[in-house]
Amino acid sequence: MILVWLIALPLLVGILAWIAERRGVGLSRWVALAGLFVEFAIVLRLWADHPIRMLTPGRATWLVELKLAWIPQLGISFHLALDGLSLLLVALAVFLAIAGVLCSWTEIQERVGFFHFILLATVTGIIGIFLAVDLILFFVFWEAMLVPMYIMIATWGHEHRRYAALKFFLFTQAGGLLMLAAILGLYFVHGRATGTYTFDYGQLMAASIPAGTAMWLMLGFFAAFAVKLPAAPFHTWLPDAHTEAPTAGSVILAGLLLKTGGYGLIRFLFPLFPGAASAFAPIAMTLAVIGIFYGAILAFAQTDLKRLVAYSSISHMGFVLLGVFVWNELALQGAVVQMLCHGISTGALFIIVGQLQERIRTRQLPRMRGFWETAPRMGAMALIFALASLGLPGLGNFVGEFLVLFGTYTASPGMAIAAAIGIVLATVYSLWMIYRVFFGPRKDAVKFDDLDPRESILLVVMGAVILWVGLFPQRALDTAGPTLRALERHVAGSTARMAGKPDTTETSLSRWMGIVLPSGRDRDR
Repeated sequence: MILVWLIALPLLVGILAWIAERRGVGLSRWVALAGLFVEFAIVLRLWADHPIRMLTPGRATWLVELKLAWIPQLGISFHLALDGLSLLLVALAVFLAIAGVLCSWTEIQERVGFFHFILLATVTGIIGIFLAVDLILFFVFWEAMLVPMYIMIATWGHEHRRYAALKFFLFTQAGGLLMLAAILGLYFVHGRATGTYTFDYGQLMAASIPAGTAMWLMLGFFAAFAVKLPAAPFHTWLPDAHTEAPTAGSVILAGLLLKTGGYGLIRFLFPLFPGAASAFAPIAMTLAVIGIFYGAILAFAQTDLKRLVAYSSISHMGFVLLGVFVWNELALQGAVVQMLCHGISTGALFIIVGQLQERIRTRQLPRMRGFWETAPRMGAMALIFALASLGLPGLGNFVGEFLVLFGTYTASPGMAIAAAIGIVLATVYSLWMIYRVFFGPRKDAVKFDDLDPRESILLVVMGAVILWVGLFPQRALDTAGPTLRALERHVAGSTARMAGKPDTTETSLSRWMGIVLPSGRDRDR
């Protein structure tokens, strides 16, 4: 039941924080923070308990699994499972939820208890997405995170918050409905072919689907994940949502909601539709490179600091899309590391933007210049995360982008070279941002307080995590590695069978399900 607690605890803590507001807004904040620290301790304990199992060849990929009957007449079950990939993303979700509570400590002054309930309800839906392996349950959590995020933007956002919230809702809801149609199509196609009607992920991975049907179903999933990632041209909701959201909302949007799109591509798109996804890969890789360039160029053109950081996310998540559709081990590992490090580095940049806006009441770059003298600690932390964003060696983002480029080069040197140019553009807008805000001649005599201890500790911890992943990435790679290799073997085996070739992966699906088959004469018997 530990997986149920991982999902339920944030929601219960959110309800307690809402109730605790009656005794004071300070108590509400502390209840939310304490509950999330308990959740984070559970995640770290899970990570510590299973390192050997994650590294042992031939062992089941699931570290923890729970399957209960839900609506058996329709083949729907309450099926949760945790592996190395989902463990990393659950840890990221809880870590950034803690950051969201801390960065909103003084910003949110109205309906504080309800704010923490909405924040933690969003995190509940996100964690459910990372754990659900029944497709209907996955869709329930996919929709469950949508409503509280809409409420957060529309209630605590800035000037045009209702427009931004509605745009976010319409885009993500449209993608979700296309995915639901694809899930139902997959359910009926598999049921008619096998006689077993089920939404179970493991069984649907073995489905044999005609090529034309598979392509349409795959596009339904891709639409939902591309909107959340977001990939150009499905990105237009993102800058508005980021700009109008409160700081904690921007942290959750950039750090977690975008990662649900990348997770969905890895977990569902290729494993369920290997042939269709492989056929679509050249188009998706082209969209990824376009997104890398488009986001970087638009970031440089912004005068609103928050929109600049938002457009940079489109560029950085292009590397995730590229790494997934290259679909080799190096590129997939790079995509996972990029998701983790982008969530932390861009989340930290949004926190710094929120701290500036709270102090000077503006996000406009033309009204900023020379703030290093006034706030050297804030400037130093902004410089660290800007260097991470541009992919400086020694920081985690460099590891992710380097692995994606290396894996891409083995499949398409042209795509790798084009994507590498995007890193150069990231250098331009990242350093330009730092110069415009913290260096150059002062335009006025604006004075404001530097980072306080709460803000400093939060940003230092986030910077330390980025540095740790940059210098010691192997722990994260070892955690996600068995899952990525199992998925890669499954896709390779499925593609070989569809092409009428011998399955050289030998145990692609059986390894995924935790079954080790004998070899040689014993296997024949």
